Amino acid sequence: MAAVALYLGAAVLGGLVAVLLRLPPLVGFLAAGFALGAGGAPTLPYLEPIADLGVVLLLFAIGLKLDVRTLLRREIWLTTVVHLAISVAIGLGFLGLLAVIGFGFVADESLSALALVGFAFSFSSTVFVVKVLDDRSDTTSLYGRIAVGVLVMQDVAAVIFLSLSSGHAPSPWAFALLALIPGAWVLHRIWDHIGHGELQALFGVAVAVVLGYGLFELVGIDGDVGALVVGVLLASHPQAAELSRSLMTFKDLMLVAFFVQIGLHGTPHLLEIGLAGLLLLILPFQVGAYALVLWLMRLRRRTSFLAGLVLANYSEFGIIVVAVGASAGLLDEHWVVVVSLAVAFSFGLSAIVNRRGVELATRLSRLLPSRGTDRLHPEDRLVDIGEADALVLGLGRVGAATYARLRDEYGLSVVGVEHDRTRVAALEDEGYEVVRADATDLEFWTRVQRAGRVKVAVLAMPFHNANLIALTRLQAAGFTGKVAAVARYDDDVAELQRHGADAVFHLYGSAGFALADHAAEVLLARAAPGPAQPHPPARPGEEADILDPLGRRPEPA
Repeated sequence: MAAVALYLGAAVLGGLVAVLLRLPPLVGFLAAGFALGAGGAPTLPYLEPIADLGVVLLLFAIGLKLDVRTLLRREIWLTTVVHLAISVAIGLGFLGLLAVIGFGFVADESLSALALVGFAFSFSSTVFVVKVLDDRSDTTSLYGRIAVGVLVMQDVAAVIFLSLSSGHAPSPWAFALLALIPGAWVLHRIWDHIGHGELQALFGVAVAVVLGYGLFELVGIDGDVGALVVGVLLASHPQAAELSRSLMTFKDLMLVAFFVQIGLHGTPHLLEIGLAGLLLLILPFQVGAYALVLWLMRLRRRTSFLAGLVLANYSEFGIIVVAVGASAGLLDEHWVVVVSLAVAFSFGLSAIVNRRGVELATRLSRLLPSRGTDRLHPEDRLVDIGEADALVLGLGRVGAATYARLRDEYGLSVVGVEHDRTRVAALEDEGYEVVRADATDLEFWTRVQRAGRVKVAVLAMPFHNANLIALTRLQAAGFTGKVAAVARYDDDVAELQRHGADAVFHLYGSAGFALADHAAEVLLARAAPGPAQPHPPARPGEEADILDPLGRRPEPA
């Protein structure tokens, strides 16, 4: 237990220091792993299984939100193929330059070995990217869906590489996995009878680990891919979103082990640290490559850079690639430590950059030529909200209820803004007027300002930072109407007020007020029906018991 206490203490301390420095906590978890590795901390034999479980649950949760049809779109599969080729070329060119100038052991490697290292750096981390998208609530946005689609296609390439490098193809029994497609119907029917409590969460873990990871590993296919596939098969169930939320805390705790163990791949020397740091210079070129390819697919400049920035990191798969190459004698063993360091450094750098990713993407978009709206991808065209009186940004349960109240009770012309395509379609079927757009986009707010009639904007997005960015965008576009926002925590309420929100409602506190109002309405409704009943006469020596409609005794005069 002493070793467990040491690891837990280091992770908590690292995360706390990162937060105090205004960095994402995962940067602190990575630093804790390096500190534990450098300090010779005892090995925890179950740390890696815990980390693997976190990754399995993460990929399963991705599958629950993934529309597999998006993988067939050109902006996903073609972007993956083209960027893979460009990224390998960039990596090989950079390493070749280091070899020419005689940098360390790089100069002793063959061209094929350097190409293998370049291939290792061509993948982005599924775990890291999805964590960033989850934190932003952007998994279902256009750039988020493109990023996840690219990651899935990269995972397919990874499976092919592992199969070829191991010298044997997946077992012929792999074709039996096709039975999971009709078997999904059985899983849906079982799920219907499980309910909403802890049994549902246990069901999700069992399906992800046993049917996903376990079965796929059994037939020679990467189990992580299996967890993703099973999640996709269950994505159409009505409780898929609820299951994903119920697994969130458990999954996040498991992923702490993943980030900590990244730093435990050996004690690095100064030369290896320096080389890993130099390899980070490849990342800006990868951002540019992603942005350019996606722009050529007719996506907007801002969308292209948003996807490029979130994908600008190295993958833990790169560690596997060089480990396989080193065991086969294709690479020097030093590369395992170098790539492990580069992956960890890229996580830290990418976490810092993506903290301001929306603002940075807006600035970088000036580097590419603009296009007319009619030449843009149909899903990425700007929209105009027309003659609306009120805007509701984010149409979850809170936003949809706000929309209905403003429309039905106050007679306002309301338009909702939502980036989730499935949610938009469902709300339109229910009679809501919804535009699919990104509320953090400055160009969108410029269009809103041109409409000229909007009196109030309600920021009801689930992610506090998204509401904060949207508020800033409103102000930058010269919006003169009133702004109301929702927040979960007291410090979020204070921050929105400091930034100029006219009214901020504490989500849980406001729910308490609403519950009290409903309770009072019920009591009043029960007291009102029928003719008034006379009070029974008071017994001798006793005053009449007179109550108001809420059942309260009036105060004495």
